[in-house]
Parts: sequence; structure tokens; C-alpha cells
Amino acid sequence: MSSFTRKVAVVTGAGSGIGRALASGLAGRGARLAIADWDERGLHDTAELLRSRGTEVLPVTLDVSERDAVAAFAAQVAERFGVVHQVYNNAGIAGGALTIAETDYEAFERVLAVNLWGVVHGTKEFLPHLIASGDGHVVNVSSLNGFMAQPRLAPYITSKFAVRGFTEALRTEMLAARLPVAVTVVHPGGVRTNITRSAYGPGSAAIPAEHLKRVEVYERRLFRTSPEDAARIILRAVERKKPRVLIAQAHSVDRLVRLLPASYPRQVVSWGRRMFGEW
Repeated sequence: MSSFTRKVAVVTGAGSGIGRALASGLAGRGARLAIADWDERGLHDTAELLRSRGTEVLPVTLDVSERDAVAAFAAQVAERFGVVHQVYNNAGIAGGALTIAETDYEAFERVLAVNLWGVVHGTKEFLPHLIASGDGHVVNVSSLNGFMAQPRLAPYITSKFAVRGFTEALRTEMLAARLPVAVTVVHPGGVRTNITRSAYGPGSAAIPAEHLKRVEVYERRLFRTSPEDAARIILRAVERKKPRVLIAQAHSVDRLVRLLPASYPRQVVSWGRRMFGEW
């Protein structure tokens, strides 16, 4: 059996972006799928896309921040398929573009609930099934902001740094216990998704004018990698059981942070001023 043929894979955040591309890529490689998203319409469209290709798919509307709901989802997947091999904890949200002083506690709680607790819930609830499969794999999606900080993204950055640490801790535990579960953390950078705009609500009109320029610069100059290309890179890494995956600008950012761990924040601020005029 290949890394994907007839395997049961779970993908959260599958209603759009990298999640939909992962689900499509897994289907094309012969996997059976359980997909989840809070966006019912996006989830439905992904499910129909997969079914049109003859893929067995279980779509479930899900808020990954709700522990009991994720536990019920894991039980439903295990009952439907009898086994679970791979989990892609991909669901995530942005947090606007405010400073820490301007960001209220509710915004921190909302972003951490999805981006961090969603990963914790998905990992813990599916882990027993992955171990039982004898060939499990956990894939947690962090970000280039999982190792590089910048202004006005504190809730998001906090969550993605934590996802990296959580995932690396999980990998040490699987190795120490000699359990049959590979663990991969993914650090995308510059992927064309709607996560930045969705942080402000539906439609460009919801984005404050003082933030719109920043969003447009990101989309025009930085978001150049397609979700499909990102998914191919991730699935190739899963096939090779790579522990860490960098996508697009994450490569250069990783080198910067490693080379200048103490002073890279000054470089980031200088770059931002050149790009946006002012942070």
C-alpha cells in the first residue's frame, strides 16, 4: 500500500484554500476522506468536487475550537471507516491587523481557540486511532509566523509559534515511545488564500481603509504560491515522512531568523516600512 491509496485521511479547514487543495490532492492519490469546515457552503463544494471524482468522502460541519464537537467528529470518522491513518490539522483564522495594545482579549481568545486549540483537539482526539492504525501521520499547519514575529499579528503569531512547539513535542513523544505515528509541522509562506481578508469579515468593504493597502500589498507581492502547489509540497513531505516543511517565502525567512535570531525584528520592521510606508 502506498502512502495514500485506500488510506483514511482527515482534513480540517477543507472548505477552501490549502485545505481544499489537500483534500483534492489526497483524493487524486487514492485516499478516502473525512473533511471538516465551519463554512457549510465551502465544505459542500469541496465534498461535491471529491464525489465527482469517485472519492469516498464524509463531510462534517465543524468548529474545531469546540472540544466535544471534535471528539464526536473523531468517533464518527472511526465508525464510518473503521480506521484513521492521517490527520491534517489545517483549519485556521487570522486576527486582523491591530497592535497588542489595541487588541482586546476576545480577539486573542478567538484566534487561539481555532488555531491552537483546534490543533490540540484534532491531534488528541484522533491520536489513539492513528496509533491503532499502525501507520499514522499527524500534519499540523503552522506558518512562517511560527518562527518569525512581526507587528500587528500578535494573536496569530502566538498561536502559530505554539502550534510549532506542540507539534515538535508530539514528535519527540512518538519517537520516545516508538509509536507508529509520523509527525510533520508545516510552515507556509506566501500562499494565495483568503485568510487575510476573512479576518475582517465578508467583502473588501469590511476592511478598514488604513489596512486595505497592507492587505493588497500582501496579495500582490507576497501571496504567489497557489494552494495546489502548497498541497503538493505537503503531500510529498508526508510521503517522505519529513518532520518539517517550508513553503515559498518560509525558506528565506527561516534563513534570516537562524542567521540573525536577536536582530531579525529590526530587519522585519525595516522591510515593512519599505513595503507599506509605515506599520
